Amino acid sequence: MPIVSTFSVVAYDPASESWGVAVQSRFLAVGSMVPWAEAGVGAIATQALANPRFGSVGLAMLRQGLRAEDVVAGLLAADPGRETRQLGVIDRHGHAAAFTGAECFPWAGHVLGKHFCCQGNILASEAVVAEMAEAMSRDEARPFVDRLLAALQAGQAAGGDSRGQQAAALLVVRAGSGFGGYSDRAVDLRVDDHPAPFTELARLVGLHREIYGA
Repeated sequence: MPIVSTFSVVAYDPASESWGVAVQSRFLAVGSMVPWAEAGVGAIATQALANPRFGSVGLAMLRQGLRAEDVVAGLLAADPGRETRQLGVIDRHGHAAAFTGAECFPWAGHVLGKHFCCQGNILASEAVVAEMAEAMSRDEARPFVDRLLAALQAGQAAGGDSRGQQAAALLVVRAGSGFGGYSDRAVDLRVDDHPAPFTELARLVGLHREIYGA
């Protein structure tokens, strides 16, 4: 299983009833593995020596009404490789929970905040997640997508992934918000391989707004 060394934010926005994940990494197509979300259910980021089943199984647990901390505990209890994992979870009520295994490569850790958690591994320093959390806590009236992007930008400005940049992704879900109202994916954008993935992701968000509106 590949090592997904990255920094991410998982969050809930009560004003728009949206759940989202934003992630950046020195890892090809990080958006294909780390972010998971379902409207009215919650959101998950699975990273470090990532276990992709944490996404599908975790959402199934959230669908049953379990709290974020219970989902984290349940996923880890069934995983013998738990100490190599990193996980962030937001439940349907916006409660946050996270885990960083003792065997994740340094610097690795997480920060919990109101309706969000920020986590990362192989980071320049703990300032990366601290600055991400500060960005998420500042001006909560901003559009949800802008807050998620600001968190990524703050993490990168603080040093980001110590190996450099390669990929980024943004996933936001809200009931009936997808194309034609037929899906819940309000925003689902990925930059798989780029020298400045955050800049490219921000450009794509701008195009998305031009086409689909806010």
